Amino acid sequence: NRPGGQNVIGAQAAARSAPDGYTFLYGTTAAMVTNAFTFKTLPYDPEKDFIPVALVGRSPFVIAASTASGIRSMADAIARAKAQPEKIAIATEGPKTFAGMLADSVAAMAGVKLTHVPYTKAPDAIQDVLGGRVPLVCLPDAALAAYIKSGQLQALAVSTAERVPNLPGVPSLSETFAGFDYSGWNALFVPAGTPAEVVARANRDLAAILKQPEVVQRLQSLGSLADGSLNPAAMQGFMKAERERWAAIVKSIGIVAE
Repeated sequence: NRPGGQNVIGAQAAARSAPDGYTFLYGTTAAMVTNAFTFKTLPYDPEKDFIPVALVGRSPFVIAASTASGIRSMADAIARAKAQPEKIAIATEGPKTFAGMLADSVAAMAGVKLTHVPYTKAPDAIQDVLGGRVPLVCLPDAALAAYIKSGQLQALAVSTAERVPNLPGVPSLSETFAGFDYSGWNALFVPAGTPAEVVARANRDLAAILKQPEVVQRLQSLGSLADGSLNPAAMQGFMKAERERWAAIVKSIGIVAE
């Protein structure tokens, strides 16, 4: 484990590893796509330093409200934000994190402005929302699901195009904003120069593992929807499309690299 810096530390370590098939990066959307738009410089090149091997899973995010807020739906949240411009706060991990950019994307589509309350730790954000100090929160499904199921938080929407198995009663954001689909993902990568046969074998083996019901259920409990459907060629296309998609998102919400 090499935590820290929006996954920069771990990605840099993997990029500098020998391309011998014995070191893989369990990469995130941040490490492999969005960091390139939010950092002026990176100590690795997400596109040139790595070969994508296989997708592991997609991670939905959830927008939820404190029960004390009286907000019960996305329509309620949007109406409240329009009635009180820039006064409705949302707890995220920061405006340039995945959760923060999701919150800003939704706000832009709704024609409202939300005020970010950034937290370095998800439990701290959740406690402030549970306590009624912040009305809204946007975090990964894994962080919020238990509180939603217990009735401590009111889920307003999941970020994926379709409803998710873990929270079947929660609308998707696409039900409010047609065509919207925003989820993080996790995937395996190897350092550039790793032999093609290593990439092919790892992709094939992982695809088989991700069909096992116990693996699917375990990933779901961790907030990830298993997806081993992409072969190495399809992964290349997926990464290209993700970079193009995120370039458009970052431009639309006015993110400036720092």
